[in-house]
Amino acid sequence: MRARVLSAAIDGLDAYVVDVEVDLQARLPGMATVGLPAVAVRESKERVRSAIANSGFEFPKRRITVNLAPAGSRKEGTALDLPIAVGILRAAGAIPGERADRYLIVGELSLDGEVRPVRGVLAIAFAAAQAGLAGVVVPVGNAREAGLVDGIEVVPVVRLTQVVSWLRGGEPQPPLPAVPPQDRAPEDAEIPVVDLADVKGQAEARRGLEVAAAGDHNLLMVGAPGAGKSLISRCLPGILPALSRPEALEVSRIYSVAGLLHSDAGLLRTRPFRAPHHTLTPQALIGGGSQPRPGEVTLAHHGVLFLDELPEFPRTVLEVLRQPLEDGEVTIGRARATVRYPARFTLVATANPCPCGRLGDPDLPCGCLPQAVQRYQGRVSGPLLDRVDLQIHVSRVRYPELRGAPPGEPSRSVRERVERARDIQQGRFADRPPACRTNAGMSRREVERYCSLSPDAERLLRAAMERFYLSARGHDRVLKVARTIADLAEEADIGAPHLAEAIQLRTRVAESSIAAGVGT
Repeated sequence: MRARVLSAAIDGLDAYVVDVEVDLQARLPGMATVGLPAVAVRESKERVRSAIANSGFEFPKRRITVNLAPAGSRKEGTALDLPIAVGILRAAGAIPGERADRYLIVGELSLDGEVRPVRGVLAIAFAAAQAGLAGVVVPVGNAREAGLVDGIEVVPVVRLTQVVSWLRGGEPQPPLPAVPPQDRAPEDAEIPVVDLADVKGQAEARRGLEVAAAGDHNLLMVGAPGAGKSLISRCLPGILPALSRPEALEVSRIYSVAGLLHSDAGLLRTRPFRAPHHTLTPQALIGGGSQPRPGEVTLAHHGVLFLDELPEFPRTVLEVLRQPLEDGEVTIGRARATVRYPARFTLVATANPCPCGRLGDPDLPCGCLPQAVQRYQGRVSGPLLDRVDLQIHVSRVRYPELRGAPPGEPSRSVRERVERARDIQQGRFADRPPACRTNAGMSRREVERYCSLSPDAERLLRAAMERFYLSARGHDRVLKVARTIADLAEEADIGAPHLAEAIQLRTRVAESSIAAGVGT
């Protein structure tokens, strides 16, 4: 007696359809699972046996062979529990085949037959739609997530008995939770973050944050402890444009595969803001593992990766940032396969100028030895810093600014300018993929096309390259920042003032004695 049930497995951020084939033979009772199952899948036989028996069904006293096709792809996780149980019951004649052939089934089983949520259901629902199936049978905790995919029916279930009843022609209980319209379109979502109005003084850092948000540029702020670097950084999500629907679906899929999407979340409304501690490992930052999972750079996709006190991170951790900063993705090689994760984020980092933080302060003397300063600043490599578009010095806030100055411009006003600048870029790069429609993502050819300079600006750029020893990458990044500054001013051409500001925002750290040795 044989049966076939459709399920799915995760590969990177995508899912693929898995044929769960069950064969019952009149031999000594036992159960074997083949088709490259991982440990959790091999252990499913005990969960499936108990769930079937405790749900009131008879477990077949036969030799059971379960094949997971395609057999050449490794199957991870517990989502195959439910389809294996359905396959066994179907092979035993307890379930007819009309509905089971048209739906993709996933879910983890408890010993008493409860169906528990699993990760990656959004990707699985996309796979079902692409395969032309009628719908998906999912745990009720994953129902709203699956309901974000158009064109398929979602059948939510709580127990194995409900799955069997529905496959026999009954109705599932409870019904599918409604997905409110506001969860399907995040454009009007409010982002609960620190407001720029709370930042006292720091006009140059505020301007750098606005330019970073408008063009998707990476930002480093170097300054004394307590100057407000971390506070300013946490204002960035509040001035970034809202996620578009394609971006929201992509971010939600990442968090679904990572197991971080809550059952009642629907589409994620806010841009990610990831702030890992400096004790994280390269694997935690970039992703991977024996069962590859997205790392912090992927969890920050379409959002912000904030690294506070950058020199405190191990150099081995920081060096793995080079590929995602340059390519917008990470590639993780394994013996059986290569996994690619998207990682197009805005890097915001902070650093002290020296171990004590007072190097170059006009009022407070620095007590660090020159060798200690050199070692501290050398923790961040030049090639990594070369990939940071904006490098700004942040001074201590003086008393009159802290107590007497009026509130700064609120995030909402800055966000309006950023959105207008982003709209200009969306039009400029309309023929490119949505993820690459910002100035920071321009290719070399696009820099030549969209960043032409007047003779005065050419002379200024030449002088800056000779004075600050800008690399070819640094040259292009200065032009990209200048293009963003012109967009913020809603001007078609890059003028000498735009270029001068771009040069200052990139070389301010190099000029400052506070951060001597750090910068371009």
